[in-house]
Amino acid sequence: MAVEQETKEKFALIGAGPMGLAMAKTLVEQGVSFQGFELHSDVGGLWDIDGPRSTMYDTAHLISSKTMTEFDDFPMPEGTAEYPSHVELRDYFRNFALKFDLYRHYLFNTEVTRVEPLGENGDGWRVSWLEDSVQREAVFAGILIANGTLSEPNMPEFQGTFSGELIHSSQYRSPDQFCDKRVLIVGAGNSGCDIAIDAIHHGKMCDISVRRGYYFVPKYIFGKPADTVGGAIKLPMWLKRRIDGIILRWFVGDPQKYGFPKPEYALYESHPVVNSLILFHAGHGDIRVRADIEGLDGKTVHFQDGTKTDYDMILAATGYSLHYPFIDKQLLNWKDDAPQLFLNAMHPKRDDIFVLGMVEATGLGWQGRHEQAELVARYIRGLVANNAAAKTIQAEKKSGFERLTGGMNYIKLARMAYYVDKDAFRGAVTKRIKMLKREQA
Repeated sequence: MAVEQETKEKFALIGAGPMGLAMAKTLVEQGVSFQGFELHSDVGGLWDIDGPRSTMYDTAHLISSKTMTEFDDFPMPEGTAEYPSHVELRDYFRNFALKFDLYRHYLFNTEVTRVEPLGENGDGWRVSWLEDSVQREAVFAGILIANGTLSEPNMPEFQGTFSGELIHSSQYRSPDQFCDKRVLIVGAGNSGCDIAIDAIHHGKMCDISVRRGYYFVPKYIFGKPADTVGGAIKLPMWLKRRIDGIILRWFVGDPQKYGFPKPEYALYESHPVVNSLILFHAGHGDIRVRADIEGLDGKTVHFQDGTKTDYDMILAATGYSLHYPFIDKQLLNWKDDAPQLFLNAMHPKRDDIFVLGMVEATGLGWQGRHEQAELVARYIRGLVANNAAAKTIQAEKKSGFERLTGGMNYIKLARMAYYVDKDAFRGAVTKRIKMLKREQA
């Protein structure tokens, strides 16, 4: 039987990963009442490998450096690796939650199963959840969705049948899974290339099947994390591409030399692969770059270039789909591959439903996402106070908007549907935070 709770003045915050914690912290700072819900028994989201929907694996590390990723007001501890492991990051988020006293705001081991509006904007939302196997529900003032973007596998469909082991990268945990196996990795994104390195060292053999070209970035340039080099001087994109392209050729060389296709898009029009080890091993013959898959027949994989090879395992590192299973898509203004939201967070017509963390940009880091959370928290507070800045933002999002690509022509892929330009995005968010601060001072 459902259990009603007195929550009508609170927002329901779904998720205690990095974005959920940033949202919780800023809600506390702005005096916005909320109740947090988390499926796992602890905070950290996908960075806690023991979480029920974590997609971490034993050898996973951050692909951006700690200094470019950490929260400004909560630096990672001295001694943390420049590219931290998932264990270091799990501990970092637990300590973040302790530092800002966030645990007490969450119900853990709790799955939100349904959220639905009671009427028009501001009429409240009914939230249903499972807590200790008991179905509960309550009415909340609004919904804050922060359950992450990297938990629902995007599994491709292949022609034919494979008689070996076929898994998605979300099912990968340990290099031991490759022991004595001939492995084919499908997809050469960041996870695909990282996992391929594991397969090279632990499997009998490893190939990688790629559909499109990629730009490869080493983790270190001139002895420093690559994402910390440059950036002090803002350059027009045409010049930045030219300079960065020269640097990549110095440090990486030509990926086509190792069999990778040439990208059919310009640098920064898709997320680069921060991994030069894959090129190192391709150059040593430890891994072969194969064409896209034509079909499967038993353990034989037929490729589109007419070649074929036998494998014992296929691992599809083909990314993830946005997944908010507890809410109808139309309530999120969903179009094509993603919700269409102002600053990737705010519904154009409603002020009681927000999506946090549905944003990707090269170099955005958690601080950029923290700013998104702060904007939402200040906006909610501003609406309650009926201040002019909040009303201006409300009118702005109702009047129509474009995704902040900074003029970049991002490639048409589902994973790029919510990609933004870092500078354009952070500039727009911080501008509106300042507006709200002036009103709230």
